[in-house]
Amino acid sequence: MRKQKPLNYFLLLISFISYCLIAFQIERYETTQLLVSFGLLFLIYVWVLRSESETEISFWILAAILFRLCFLFSTPLLSDDFYRFIWDGRLLAAGIHPFAELPRYYIENTTIIPGIDKSLFDKLNSPDYFTIYPPVNQFVFWVAAKLSFGSITSSSLVIRLFILASEIGTIWLIKKILHHYQLPARNALLYALNPLVIIELTGNLHFEALLIFFLLLSYWLLITGKLISSAISFSLAICTKLVPLILLPLMFSRLGWKKSSIYYLVIGVSTILLFFPLLNAEIISGFNESIGYYFKKFEFNASIYYLVREWGFWKYGYNIIQTVGWKLAVYCTFSILVYTSWDYIQNSKLKIQKNFNLRNLPNSFLVILCNYFAFATTVHPWYITTILAFSALTPFRFPLIWTALIFLTYVGYTKTGFSENLWITSIEYVMLIGYITYELIWKKEKSFA
Repeated sequence: MRKQKPLNYFLLLISFISYCLIAFQIERYETTQLLVSFGLLFLIYVWVLRSESETEISFWILAAILFRLCFLFSTPLLSDDFYRFIWDGRLLAAGIHPFAELPRYYIENTTIIPGIDKSLFDKLNSPDYFTIYPPVNQFVFWVAAKLSFGSITSSSLVIRLFILASEIGTIWLIKKILHHYQLPARNALLYALNPLVIIELTGNLHFEALLIFFLLLSYWLLITGKLISSAISFSLAICTKLVPLILLPLMFSRLGWKKSSIYYLVIGVSTILLFFPLLNAEIISGFNESIGYYFKKFEFNASIYYLVREWGFWKYGYNIIQTVGWKLAVYCTFSILVYTSWDYIQNSKLKIQKNFNLRNLPNSFLVILCNYFAFATTVHPWYITTILAFSALTPFRFPLIWTALIFLTYVGYTKTGFSENLWITSIEYVMLIGYITYELIWKKEKSFA
């Protein structure tokens, strides 16, 4: 690799120090330090996106991996979700189904299970809810429990190694797909170097890292003609997080009824086989209850839902999430079906253009996923890393803007808990919608045709 500009080494050093501070020093309630560090990282990230030369792009991709390594031996300070990962893993290691009972059951009944104790229970952020994690996640939790010898730090390290491997695989896949379609190589930096991605996935141990890897692997296998392997990879994505189910209708318009039938069949069989080790009445009941809570209890950083909720307060005088949450899910499903029907009509007209129906598939993934987030009652920062990954394969850059805006939701954390600042949420969505409008109406898009 040719010698880099002194400025690059300076920016590398500043970024490395900032990531180390976030990994080991800054708590999520320390708003000023956190936002300053993130803001500095984001400014450097935007500056680096101007990179043109192959040497410079390679330098910053290696730097992106280095930044992820900053978190290798840290315990997440910005999220406590990983404690539930460890809890589920220890149950599995003891031969107990993670959906068998609520966490509180094991404490109140003084059941003796290695590692399942009051100290870990007190760290859980949802002790009165069933777990929501599908089999791929549970497998990683089990491996972490087996290899950690009862240590939370060791468990975090094992989980992080899975996530780090997925992240490196994702960066490699993005580069491969960009090269395949002769798109700008620097687009890989959009995902690889994004501070929100690095902090929320490798740093905070969120499994969108595996989800994104399996989805991109599925797409790569699909465009290279490996239909069965692509379907298996898509199944692994579903078994990491159920969200990819909403993308399945798109495959009918892209593959035709014969290939899509095979694709759906392989996904169905693979998903059942992957769920099989956990498949019983407990997981069905637990998943149903968890999904029900998701639409009837949880609310964070929403858009359409918050507007409807305010109308409910005005009309009824109380929070109407119990009745409106599932209705928004129905409206979301209907809008997705309308879009996929339109997508089918559009792609039927483009059959004469070889492979165009697969080449512009990431555009449709963005539409479907953004539609889902628009109707959701909960949109955590790490959720949108998926759309950022696919945006690298499209002309759209609004996900990049969103990764900066959504980090502002950390403003709500204090030493004693969390209180959402709706002014911050309003600013986030007004600016996001404004930029999306700019991209759709005024900005000249590069055609993939």
